[in-house]
Amino acid sequence: MTARVEQRVRHRRTVTRRRAVIGGAAALGLTGAAIVTTSMLGTAGAATSWPDAKGSKAVTKTIEVSGTYDGKLREFYGSGALGDGGQSEGQDPVFELADGAVLKNVVIGTPGADGVHCKGSCTLRNVWWLDVGEDAASFKGTSSSATYTVTGGGARSASDKVFQFNGAGKLTVTGFQVENFGKLVRSCGNCSKQYKRTIVVDDVDVTTPGKTLVGVNANYGDTATLSRVRVHGDGGKKIKPCVRFQGNDTGKEPTQLGSGPDGTTCKYKASDVSYD
Repeated sequence: MTARVEQRVRHRRTVTRRRAVIGGAAALGLTGAAIVTTSMLGTAGAATSWPDAKGSKAVTKTIEVSGTYDGKLREFYGSGALGDGGQSEGQDPVFELADGAVLKNVVIGTPGADGVHCKGSCTLRNVWWLDVGEDAASFKGTSSSATYTVTGGGARSASDKVFQFNGAGKLTVTGFQVENFGKLVRSCGNCSKQYKRTIVVDDVDVTTPGKTLVGVNANYGDTATLSRVRVHGDGGKKIKPCVRFQGNDTGKEPTQLGSGPDGTTCKYKASDVSYD
């Protein structure tokens, strides 16, 4: 068995998955190859599902997308200049989406480089990250009316952030699953250009280990709304649903202000986040 095959097999271990994965896939209009094919019970009692990739493709140069790109559940992984697999800033993405583009039915393997960059509004539908590189996706639109939607899919093995929100507008993450991560969504705490950012996280399954679901900058008017969040394997409630920061535009490390619902920046009730 080659090192590449061993690596891919290692990343196809099952993870705790949301209980209604098949119903959720049907609601997204995903059928046939677009529906995940591995399902069994995990230790937390939730259904477990991750996709079996339909072939693979090495990517040596960022794939630029305008319109809709359907990966048909192939696995795309970095090679050459995109093959570092580290956490250094400034890496190029596997996919770069133009304003209004749609990326669907894609598995991003290892190395994942800097995942996906959205230059403006974008939709990520049924996109899976087997091993997050620098970030899974970065949202960079500059318009306050920009909308970024992540529907279905999942990510695991993110040593820091899954979704990096650098731009302006609204990010919605729904029907998603994440495992072994630092932060699910982080509003940039020290970008040279700062914006008000709106984040919605709904119907998401979270499996330990993990640290924070959403980090937002209270001083720039950010908001995070959480609902139907299920955290598995964290009976001690160590994963923080929402953390507030004092952001800056100078590049300094942002100051943490507090965590938990406050009705202004972190908008959710205790019943919106369940732990088992």
